This record gives sequence, C-alpha cells and structure tokens, in this order.
Amino acid sequence: MKLSDFDFSLPEGLIAQQPSSIRDHSRLMIVDRKTGNIEEGRFMDIINYLRPGDLMALNDTKVFPARLKGKKTETGGSIEILLINPLDKKTWLCLIKGRVKPGQELIFVPDVLSGTVIDKEGTGKWLVRFEWEGDFIAVLQRYGQVPLPPYIKRPDPSKEDTKRYQTVFAEHIGAVAAPTAGLHFTEELMKKICEKGVVTAFVTLHVGPGTFKPIIKDDILKHKMDIEKYSVSGKDIDLIDTAKKEGRRIIAVGTTTTRALETLYLKSPPPKGSKQDGWTDLFIVPGFHFKIVDALITNFHLPRSTLLVLVCAFSGYDLIMKAYDLAIKKGFRFYSYGDAMLIT
Repeated sequence: MKLSDFDFSLPEGLIAQQPSSIRDHSRLMIVDRKTGNIEEGRFMDIINYLRPGDLMALNDTKVFPARLKGKKTETGGSIEILLINPLDKKTWLCLIKGRVKPGQELIFVPDVLSGTVIDKEGTGKWLVRFEWEGDFIAVLQRYGQVPLPPYIKRPDPSKEDTKRYQTVFAEHIGAVAAPTAGLHFTEELMKKICEKGVVTAFVTLHVGPGTFKPIIKDDILKHKMDIEKYSVSGKDIDLIDTAKKEGRRIIAVGTTTTRALETLYLKSPPPKGSKQDGWTDLFIVPGFHFKIVDALITNFHLPRSTLLVLVCAFSGYDLIMKAYDLAIKKGFRFYSYGDAMLIT
C-alpha cells in the first residue's frame, strides 16, 4: 500500500488541545471487525464490552519531564533539548532545537544543571553529557517540562498537563510521550474492570519521539521505525501466555502495548516465568499476522502515521477508513488528548 492510502483531511478543530474534563468521560467508538458494526458511547461504557476472563494488557511506562530549555554558554543563544535514551549515567541521546556543535557547553540551571555536546548521532540527534547536583530525575522533575506532542499548541505545559499526560497506572519512568490509549482509565474504572473478572497484565514500553515520526516514503515498507525499549515481568508473561492457551481474549490498550506483545511472540513464545527485556522497531503493516492481540483500544491517529497503519493492519483498511470518516462527521476528538476506539 502507498502512503497516500493513509491520508485524510482532518479539520483543525478536531485536534484535541485539552483532555476531557473527566478521564473516562471521553467519547468511545466501538468497531466490530466481524460484523462491521460501529457504535458510539462514553469510555466508561467500555466495561459493557468486556467479558470475565478477558486479559487486558496495559503499558505502565511513566512520562518524565524530558524537555529542557537552556542557553549556549559561549553565545547566550537559546536551545531546547528533548532527552530520549540514556547511554550511561551521564550521557543521553537527545533531540536539540537550535544550532550546536561538538564540544559546545550548555547551561540549563546555573550551578545545578549543565551539559556538553559530545557528537552528532543521526538526523537531529546528539549525544549530550550532563553534569548536575543531587539526583538527576529529581532535578528534571523540578526544572524540566512535560514533553507535550507538537500538535498541542501552547508554549509550555500547564499544571494540569503534568497530571493528565500520564496514566493512572504509570510506574516505570522512561517515556517522552504518553501511551495515550491508557489516559482514559480512572482508578475507579480499573477497579470495576477487575471486579468483573477481567485479568490485567502490564508491559513497559518507553514511548519515544519516534511515535510522532511521519512516514515520508511513498512505499510504506521502506519506513524505518525508531527503536524503543520494552520490559515484561515473568509474572505478566505467564498471565498472557495462560490466557492465550485457554482461548481467552487478549485486549491490548494502545499501539505501544500491541507492538511490545507482538514483538515478544514474533518468533516463538518467551520461556515460562522469564522476565523479558529488549528493544523493538517492529513496524506493523497490513498483511501482518497477529499472534497475540485479539482486541485493541486506541485513540484516533494522525494521517500518514505508523499508528494509523497499525490500526488498519489490525482491523482492515476499509473498515478503519469508514470509522475515521464517521468520527470526523460526528466530531470525535483526535490525537493524544482525544477520544478512543475499541476494536473487537
């Protein structure tokens, strides 16, 4: 399929700039792959579509304040850095907005946090070695910013963003973008889901800036995904494996969870009870054979994005294009702070 197949016109007013007033009051579209039927409701209604014995897999990565604003020591020129992955205790792979060169010194907070540009590492990416006083994550929590997606048009995140651009089950720090399908869950809804007899399992996939990376090649198969780190405990591996063997539905919350699960079982099932750590650059396109995921909860995605391609691979291209067309006509909100879709 060509890139143009995954393009559509989206009114700018449907790009959500703020989250819904209450997490589980966002709208929900329910798409049935077998019948082609499409229904509408609120996210809290999702419990009506879950069955006792279902396994719901969620991504428990935690977004950290990965955006830093500072100045070049020599010139005083402004720069902005997005931390991506740590290479050692002090060196990070970063995206940098502003012109820099190897050896350049940067200052973020006088006498607290500074950095030195080491070398270029790919398009727009640099290695930066940081120096700080105290605990690095604590320094970031105090002086860094939540890295909101580029389509949320405000210069700086609000206090509400710090709380709402995070799932209620976030645990492991490492993401620069939220697993947005999980943003709709409340603690109360999670409790009701468990009381219904739905089993929950967690994967950790640290979402990187590559989630916003557009496909630019007309032949989508030539697109290269950025690698992202994942981890799954032995306990959760066993929960997933048992559910699959018993024929119970596995419901992935988000495209990141889907990619982590399908990566785990891409070649062969992981050993029983064994913790799995690794990196994935899996690009799921139409024709992909899903071995694990039976149902998917996801948001409405950007045109020409790998996320939209994945959803089409899971649900069928025609059905998803029909659902997206209906979502636009009905005024559903798109992207990270937008509404949700359950695909069964």
